[in-house]
Amino acid sequence: MKPTLHPRNRHQGRYDFPKLIQGTPELAAYVILNPYGKESIDFADPAAVRVFNRALLKALYGIRFWDIPEGYLCPPVPGRADYVHGVADLLAEDHDGVPPTGASVRALDIGTGANCIYPLLGHLDYRWRFLGSDIDPVAVASAQTIVQANDLGKAIELRRQAQPAHIFAGLLQPQERFAVTLCNPPFHASAQEAISGSQRKWRNLGKADPARKLPVLNFGGQQTELWCEGGELKFVSRMIDESPAVGQCIGWFTCLVSKAGNLPPLQARIARAGALDTRVVAMGQGQKQSRFLAWTFQTPEQRANG
Repeated sequence: MKPTLHPRNRHQGRYDFPKLIQGTPELAAYVILNPYGKESIDFADPAAVRVFNRALLKALYGIRFWDIPEGYLCPPVPGRADYVHGVADLLAEDHDGVPPTGASVRALDIGTGANCIYPLLGHLDYRWRFLGSDIDPVAVASAQTIVQANDLGKAIELRRQAQPAHIFAGLLQPQERFAVTLCNPPFHASAQEAISGSQRKWRNLGKADPARKLPVLNFGGQQTELWCEGGELKFVSRMIDESPAVGQCIGWFTCLVSKAGNLPPLQARIARAGALDTRVVAMGQGQKQSRFLAWTFQTPEQRANG
């Protein structure tokens, strides 16, 4: 059971494996019985996770095609959906408590990745329009294939950020406006830190069997997806530093923050940047606690009138 998921999250209760297999027959090869005798998959098997995601997206969202190149980040869809719903609640504050829907709401997904997950979920749950950006041409091409295969070209635009040292500069066009940004930043400062994090997770899950060859990286992932110089703290700091220049073009800036210890320096940096409001929104999925950081340079009236 997943009692802490957002109430609007479609991933409530136990997974209905017969229904998932009916829509995605290849999933049957990966179904196992967990220690409690319940159907599940081996989350230490990247191929199983990829097919499982495909089945979830087809059964719950109607996504006809979804796949990623080998070695790219395969996201846990329920947790990603919680972030989207949390962002919708944030936007609701400027719309009489009701999450805004429809094409008039445009969102910017920073580092959309090969999986294109936030644009898919945000559009299918709220009908928002998205611009997804990434510095990796392979990731952009993969995301474009997903968009085209599902006839979502009018709702989701993809754009390569050709200046890897920047996040917003050189990406946005004049007069573009966005209600909100989303971002799943590279959390780690090095490849070794990312590998150590995966090994720690395998131990915590009781899967660190020396007789078994486990994937080096939990959920896969390329360098630009999982680590960068200075890790999460430096990446989000750069986003904050660039945000005042586009503060009148974007209603709310939001970004996941994996390490609670990074919040105080990031909040101090936001204050120095001159933001009018800042939030830390907590999210919980089972045993995992996560959060996103949000800040704005606009008044509620400015954001509501977008």
